[in-house]
Order: sequence, then structure tokens, then C-alpha cells
Amino acid sequence: MGWKDKIKTVFQGNRNEIELGCGHTIKSHGASVARIHMHDWIILLLLVVIEIVLYIIGPFHRFVGKDMMTDLKYPMKDNTVPVWSVPLYAIILPIIIFVLIYLRRRDVYDLHHSILGLLFAILITAVLTDAIKNAVGRPRPDFFWRCFPDGKDVYDQWGDVICHGKESDIKEGHKSFPSGHTSWSFAGLGFLSLYLAGKIKAFDRRGHVAKLCIVILPLLMACLVGVSRVDDYWHHWQDVFAGGLIGLVVATLCYLQFFPAPYHTEGWGPYAYFRALEELRSSTQHVHPTNGGLEVERPEVQLNQRSGTNSNPFEDVEYGRM
Repeated sequence: MGWKDKIKTVFQGNRNEIELGCGHTIKSHGASVARIHMHDWIILLLLVVIEIVLYIIGPFHRFVGKDMMTDLKYPMKDNTVPVWSVPLYAIILPIIIFVLIYLRRRDVYDLHHSILGLLFAILITAVLTDAIKNAVGRPRPDFFWRCFPDGKDVYDQWGDVICHGKESDIKEGHKSFPSGHTSWSFAGLGFLSLYLAGKIKAFDRRGHVAKLCIVILPLLMACLVGVSRVDDYWHHWQDVFAGGLIGLVVATLCYLQFFPAPYHTEGWGPYAYFRALEELRSSTQHVHPTNGGLEVERPEVQLNQRSGTNSNPFEDVEYGRM
């Protein structure tokens, strides 16, 4: 098999990865799947509201004395990675990949659960990150120039800063820990990395190290975003480390709610897919009266007997024997 065929297989799927005769598409099962997970979508909306509230309220203004300004006098710079670009690569890009794989495999469970898991990973991470930001109130490395844009520092009788800078700049200046850019990046791209690892069977013990390049690429992008936050003097390195850890842990937990671990033999499909196979197997067993009693008809076995095999095709699909 050439490299072009291998790449095509990733999106189209092998025979052992395509559920036979079930037809779980958006048209046939999309509404029922969404209805089953209606409460999950409601919780997502609640997380959106919580995130908006956390963004609106102000952070804790902790004491910042003159002797603390030594590490807070870095220059103010624009973001190398703009805020508006974060949803593009952390949410839109993974969803595009999910849709492309759906167009080849026609598995609504995979599409729905991947999108739902991704959104949960992003929003849970966002709520955790902004809640901690507001509670900690750590000054950013460029806090001095946010507080005193003219360079003239003023302190009260206890030695705390009396800022006279732009209110929005001061508010953002107290949101250093943890890094939001980094946590969002690791949540979205980390989820994508796990998803791709399962789809291409990166840990199938066949020694295809090249597959790891596909898995690591999203994580590398997230790492570079984190590095840019330190380079732009918007965050301390501890902020970036904590943000990456939060995003990656949440992404892993959300992914495992819907998919087996990537190293599992069934890691290429969601749990719901294999449950559907079990239901399909049960529904294809028909009981007919005979002279001697009851006969259980198994169409899938008869299909294989005509083709010269004795195995159950649905078991072959489920356990990867095809």
C-alpha cells in the first residue's frame, strides 16, 4: 500500500472500521443522538453564561509594592497570537477535521461526540482558567506600564500601587495566572491530538513512528502558543505551565468520556458506536417455529457462510479481525 493509500485510509477507514448495514448518519440518527444528549448541550450553554460572567467581573487586586516592580517592568507588546485567532485553531480547525472524517465514514456518533467533547473541553477549561485568574489576581510581567503608562509610579501609605492607567489595561494586568491562551490551546489541540491518535491507530504496536508526527503536531502548535505568551511579556512561565496542564488534563478527561483510550484496540471509534453494533447484532437474530421447536436465524452468519467463512462480520468489525 502506497503512502497515498495510507493517508486515504485514515479518512475513509478500513473494512474493520466501517459498521456494516447500520447507516448511522446525521439524517437517520442525528436528531435522536442530539435528543439523548440534550442535557449535555444545556450544560454547555450554562458554561457559556458562567464564562461570560467571569470575564465581566473584575479580578482580585492583590498588593503590589515598589520592591515587587523589578519583575513587572517588561514592555507592553501586542499579542503575537491574537485573541480572535484562538477559537479558529482550537475549535474551528478540529471541527473541520471531524466533519471531513464524518464525510468519509458516515458515523454520526463519532461526529456528535467529538464535537460535544471538544466544546466541553474548551468551556470547562475556560471556566477553570478565568475563575482562577480572578481569584489569584497575579500581575502580568508588564504590569508597571499598565499601571503607570507615563512611568511615574505612585503608592499609598501601605506601599501599594495607586494606578492611573487605562482601566481596561489595569484589569487585564491582574489576570496573569494561569495563561488563557495556553489553556485554550491545549484543551482544543490536545483533544484533537487524542482524536487523531485513535483514528490512525498511533499505538497499534506496529512501530509506525511516523504516526506520532501527526499526533504531536497539534501539541507542538499549543506549545508554541504558550511560548509566545512569555515572549510577549503577557505571562510568567509558571502561568503558561499551569495553563497547559489545565487544558491538557481537561481535554483528556473529556475525550475519555466518549472514546476509548487511543492505545485501546477499539480506540478508533466512540463507545456509542460499539453499543450500536451490539444492538444491531441483537436485532438481526430472528426466531422462527420449526417441527422440532424454535430456530434462531442469524443473517450475518448466513452471509459469511455463502462467502466461505464462519465468523460473525459484526464481531469481526468490533474486534478488528477483518
